[in-house]
Amino acid sequence: MGPCPKGLRRCAGAPRGRDAGRKAIQPDFSKPSVARMYDWLIGGRDNYPVDREACEELLRIAPSTRELALVNRAFLVRAVRYLAEECGITQYIDHGSGLPTSPNVHQVVQQFHPDARVVYVDNDPIVLGHGRMMLAEDTATTAVILQDMRNTEAIFESDEVRRLIDRNTPIACLFVSVLHCVPEKDDPWKLVRDVARRLPPGSRLVISQLASDDGQLRSDITQFMREITGGNWGEVRSLDEVGRFFEGLELVEAQAPCEVSLWRPDGEIGPRQKTKEWVEFGGVARIP
Repeated sequence: MGPCPKGLRRCAGAPRGRDAGRKAIQPDFSKPSVARMYDWLIGGRDNYPVDREACEELLRIAPSTRELALVNRAFLVRAVRYLAEECGITQYIDHGSGLPTSPNVHQVVQQFHPDARVVYVDNDPIVLGHGRMMLAEDTATTAVILQDMRNTEAIFESDEVRRLIDRNTPIACLFVSVLHCVPEKDDPWKLVRDVARRLPPGSRLVISQLASDDGQLRSDITQFMREITGGNWGEVRSLDEVGRFFEGLELVEAQAPCEVSLWRPDGEIGPRQKTKEWVEFGGVARIP
């Protein structure tokens, strides 16, 4: 990818609503971005040499990483389609949404509910810039905000969420392949509980996270990702640790959290992991 598209820095650095007047947060191109690495892994173009080099090193540690990213993307689309088509959910908050990738959440949902509302949340200014350009003509039903997903209060009280999301109607909150960015000291399980308690009955949570029961692999990848991102990373977790995200919730379409390729497979020949030294593990849960 070449220089930033014209207007990107202006867009990324132009706070709106309650963020107006704050100092603009500029993108950092000196180290890899998790969002841009994921973009490269799934075949996107919004990445830089530093991101690609990091991905190539990660592939040497865990050769199935590219297939894993594609499997996770397919899970996101299946889960959102299920929530829109079969559950009738029309409101979505996508935590750690990453760079726009077709089909995006709002594009999947609006096939079934043209007026469905989606708020994308990410702490990467590049994501904010690309997202706002993509949604420039669709602000009536969609928005993207620059916020760390750990700041639950700030997200739910943001102008965009207050404008688009009805807190009395079921909401789907997505945490797809992002909770491994939250270190244990910040208690990602509490983060999920805090979000769940704000949702009305009948809402859904979609959760997946990088996981492995190989302790050495977990340690190697966690250390590598923390080093290259300047500490902007959490950790790969065990399958049991990921299962804890679903405590107190009603799992749907599965008896237990699972490798996400097994969650409501649609019969299409999709990406497959050649090896499974690590997996995306998770599921969909209902707020009782």
